[in-house]
Amino acid sequence: MPPVRLSNATLHALPSQVRRPAYDRSGLSPAIVHIGVGAFHRAHQAVYLDDLLDTCADGAWGIVGVGLLPHDLKMRDALVPQDGLYAVIERGPGADPQPRIIGALTRVLYAPDGAEAVLETLASPETRVVSLTITEGGYYLDPKSGAPVLDHPDIVHDLAHPSRPVGTFGYLLEALARRRDRGLDPFTVQSCDNVQGNGDVTRRLMLALAEKRDPGLRDWIEAKGAFPNSMVDRITPATTDADRAMVRDAHAIEDAWPVMTEPFRQWVIEDAFCAGRPAWERVGVQMTRDVRPYETIKLRLLNAGHSAIGYLGLLAGFGHIHEVMTDDLFRRFVIGFMDEEVTPVLKGVPGIDLAGYKRTLVDRFSNPEIRDQVARICMDGSSKLPKFILPTLREQLAAGGPTGRICLVIAAWCRAMAGVDDGGTAVRIGDPIAGLLTDRARAGGRDPSPFLGITEVFGSDLPRSTVFVDQVRRALASLADIGVRQTLARIGGA
Repeated sequence: MPPVRLSNATLHALPSQVRRPAYDRSGLSPAIVHIGVGAFHRAHQAVYLDDLLDTCADGAWGIVGVGLLPHDLKMRDALVPQDGLYAVIERGPGADPQPRIIGALTRVLYAPDGAEAVLETLASPETRVVSLTITEGGYYLDPKSGAPVLDHPDIVHDLAHPSRPVGTFGYLLEALARRRDRGLDPFTVQSCDNVQGNGDVTRRLMLALAEKRDPGLRDWIEAKGAFPNSMVDRITPATTDADRAMVRDAHAIEDAWPVMTEPFRQWVIEDAFCAGRPAWERVGVQMTRDVRPYETIKLRLLNAGHSAIGYLGLLAGFGHIHEVMTDDLFRRFVIGFMDEEVTPVLKGVPGIDLAGYKRTLVDRFSNPEIRDQVARICMDGSSKLPKFILPTLREQLAAGGPTGRICLVIAAWCRAMAGVDDGGTAVRIGDPIAGLLTDRARAGGRDPSPFLGITEVFGSDLPRSTVFVDQVRRALASLADIGVRQTLARIGGA
C-alpha cells in the first residue's frame, strides 16, 4: 500500500498492525505543557502518558509541546501538520519493531513566533503540570558551587523584559506571576533532565529569580508551588533520514519525525505535586518519597559509562556506541570502570540489584538496533562530566581508592577536544564552552594542566590534587604515544 501521511484524519488508514491511540484525542485537556519536545520526551514521558490514556482514557491529561530554541522550529513544522502524532519504534534483540502511534501530544508551539501564546497557555487554568527536558546546560548553574548564574544574559534579559522572555525560566516566572495576579494557584514544575536533584535545582533557580523580580511572588511560589525530583532513563538516538525512509518503506507511514528507541524505560518521580497529576503508577512509573538514590545509580553508572565509552570510542574512530561495545578491550574497560571505580562508592538501594543493573547496561550499550551515535554521547561534556563522573572521582580520591579509569576518560575527553582522533581525522564535539576547552587542550599538548585548570568544570580542588593531575598526565601521554587501543590494553583493559 502507498505510505499514509500521519494526521488525525488518516489514523484509520494506517496498516492494521500499527498500534494507534485507543482513546478520543479530541477530548484531551491540555493539562501538561512540556518545554523541549525532543526525541527523548517523545519516547519517554509522552509514551507513559499514552499508555495511561489507553488504559483508563483519563482525558484530563494531554500535552502541549513548546519549543524555545532555533532547532525546535523544525520539530514544530514536522509535527503540526501531523496533528502532533508521530511513530515510536522500539529496537532491540527480541523487540517487535512495529511502529506505535503516540497521541498524547495535542499541540506544538514555537515560542519565538508567539511568545504571548506560550505565556497564556502556561498561565491558563487548564495547565496543571509544566515539565522540562532542556538538557543539563539549560539550568544556568555554576559548576563549582551549583548556584544559579543570575547574571547569565538570558536571565538578565528576562528579568528586564518579563513579557518577552527568551529562556525557559523567564517563561515560567512570567506565567506564574500572571496566575498569581489572576487568583490562580501555581502549576507544578517537573524537571525531567539528567541533573541530580533536578526538582530542587529548579526550585532554587525559580525562587532566586522571583526574589529579584518581586519578593512577594517568591513567597507565593515557595508557599504554594511544587518542584518534584525525578529520574528518567531511556536511550533515544537522534532520528535520521534513514529512519524516516524505513518507517515509510517498511511500514507505509509518512512521518516527518519518528522516534527510534530501546525497549527499556524507567521513570522514578517524587510524589509531590501541587495541582494534581496523572496516575502514572498505573503504567509502571515508580512514585517515591526520595528519588536521590535512584538517580545517583543512574547518573554514575549509565550516564558515566556512556561518556566513558563515548570519548574513548571517538578517539578510536568508532561512529556508534554499539560498535565500540563489540570490541572486547572497550567492553572490558567499561565493565571495569563500573565495577572497580564506581560501584565501591555507591550506596545500595532497596529493590535494585546493582550487579543485574550493570549487566543490563552492558546489554543496552551493545544493542545494535539503536545505532546511537558516539558524537551525540560526547556532546556537552562540560555540563555532563561534573555530574556523571567527577563526584565518583572526588569520593575515590578522598578514600584513597582507584581512579585510573576515570582519569583515562578525562584524558580522552581532553585529547578529543583538541580536535583529532587516533587516525588523524578531525573531530568536533559540541559543547557550550567548546572554544575554551579546545584552546586549553591544544595549549597543553601532553600536559593536561591548562585543561584541568578550567574551574567551571573541575572546580578549584581537583587541579590541586597531585594524584589526579599525575594520573591524567600519564593517561594523556599514553594516548598520544600509543593510542587508545594499546592504552586500554596496558591500563584500562588490564
